[in-house]
Amino acid sequence: MAHRKTSKRSKARTMLRLADLEQSKNAVLHSLGAASSQESYGHAIDEFIGWYCSEPRLSFSRTVVLRYRFFLEQKNLAASTINVRLAAVRRLAYEASDSGLLSPDLAAGIRRVKGAKRLGVRIGNWLTVDQSKALLRESPSHSVRSKRDRAILALLIGCGLRRAELVGLRTEDFQVREEHSVIADLVGKGKHIRTVPVPVWAKRAVDEWTAAAGINGGSIFRRVSRMDKIWGDSITPKAIWHVVKAAAKHADIKNLAPHDLRRTCARLCHLAGGELEQIQLLLGHASVQTTERYLGCKQKLSHAVNDNLGLEDT
Repeated sequence: MAHRKTSKRSKARTMLRLADLEQSKNAVLHSLGAASSQESYGHAIDEFIGWYCSEPRLSFSRTVVLRYRFFLEQKNLAASTINVRLAAVRRLAYEASDSGLLSPDLAAGIRRVKGAKRLGVRIGNWLTVDQSKALLRESPSHSVRSKRDRAILALLIGCGLRRAELVGLRTEDFQVREEHSVIADLVGKGKHIRTVPVPVWAKRAVDEWTAAAGINGGSIFRRVSRMDKIWGDSITPKAIWHVVKAAAKHADIKNLAPHDLRRTCARLCHLAGGELEQIQLLLGHASVQTTERYLGCKQKLSHAVNDNLGLEDT
């Protein structure tokens, strides 16, 4: 009897085992360039796998993913969080189908699952100029650690950097272009490359840190021991989070996250008369609509836009 060749598509299943899910997860993570995206998608896929494997013999289908969306909505998660989770599941289905582990029809159905609706816009956290100054105020100890932390905060507020961008900075990234200090050819989210101008005060903070730490090459930001000694050759994005939280506590600022300093940079640029397109270039946004959301809108009631319509004598 002649043996028929069996294509990998014909072996595609409706239910995936844990090993299949892990294989597809690895394929998703390898397809992502940015470390931040890998971390976000990895966490989202792990959450889904945990839910999927806790249910009795579910098929991996559109109906099941709709059930998962309902499960997430019942947890009162933000729409943006739910949509990130669902995007990861769609990508998981695509990779499972592409490798022959899942029926293409089921994968297509999963990719048609819509995200959660955004009811309004989540309010971001922006600092005023005075709050920013308070956050940047160096510790009276003038320790090496305090100089490092101030340099980190200066680049977050002054340049609007992401945490992943900041931890990857090297001494050679700082250059002079058109008689202005810049971070040249910074590779950001989505592998977009941009050149970031560095304000004089922010560059001064970086120089004070590198001089105190004796850093002449390699990664700019390093770990600092309790004895105020430099060690290691880098820091992690999580360390940046701790720096911001500690500074916020010292300045008595509530609920401050590192990304709020990126929003603050955008708004302060705008309040200073910066053009929207220039702020977009500074932050490295692919869409100007994203930049607009970063600026936020604060309604001015004391000088309302409709106070002077020319109809005052009516």
